[in-house]
Amino acid sequence: MATVTIWNEFRHEREDEDVAAVYPDGIHKTIADGLSNDKEIDHHVRTATLEEPDHGLTEDVLEETDVLLWWGHEAHDEVDDAVVDRVQERVLEGMGLIVLHSGHYSKPFKRLMGTTCSLQYREDGATERLWVVDPGHPIADGLDESFELPQTEMYGEPFDVPEPDRLVFVSWFEGGEVFRSGCCYRRGSGRLFYFRPGHETYPIYEDDNVRRVLSNAVDWASPTDGSPRTFGEQE
Repeated sequence: MATVTIWNEFRHEREDEDVAAVYPDGIHKTIADGLSNDKEIDHHVRTATLEEPDHGLTEDVLEETDVLLWWGHEAHDEVDDAVVDRVQERVLEGMGLIVLHSGHYSKPFKRLMGTTCSLQYREDGATERLWVVDPGHPIADGLDESFELPQTEMYGEPFDVPEPDRLVFVSWFEGGEVFRSGCCYRRGSGRLFYFRPGHETYPIYEDDNVRRVLSNAVDWASPTDGSPRTFGEQE
């Protein structure tokens, strides 16, 4: 059983009526419900938000977390660098990290990527089709060859991130743009997955396929036993 912490700014939902109408209890609560209701995989799910002490990510919380999901948008700069250090350290030690949608600009993701993580975007409610380009990857388990989101925000290339170790999804949008929407990385002993869908004004985290992806990603990113690694001078 994986212990999962879902982090969300929880800012839009309290300030914008349109967002509150879609996610009245917060994006983190909707994601948590999707993971908690998955009958195939047993997750222990908790949530954390920006305005809690230490943003809800104390040393004890992160030490107990197998996989951290991160959703942020308008308050990236408000995340304390000491918490970012803590998250980075835990990923290098083996904690999984799943970064969602506009979390591409979050401090932890940019730190772990070492790039600007910039991209093109257009908020027009266009249709998105996600193609499974690595059908043998565990994150794609149970999906058809593609699935569609009827309304979403467009993200387009170029996407300034390192070349993924594995690319699971490529998105196509009505405007003709394409985007690397499911990127897998290894950082230290930790697994990291970036998943593009998830704008705050569309009920994307209620979509069955998106929920399947997140559940699969938690299972994939969870720490696994392996040979111990030793560093430093040897006698």
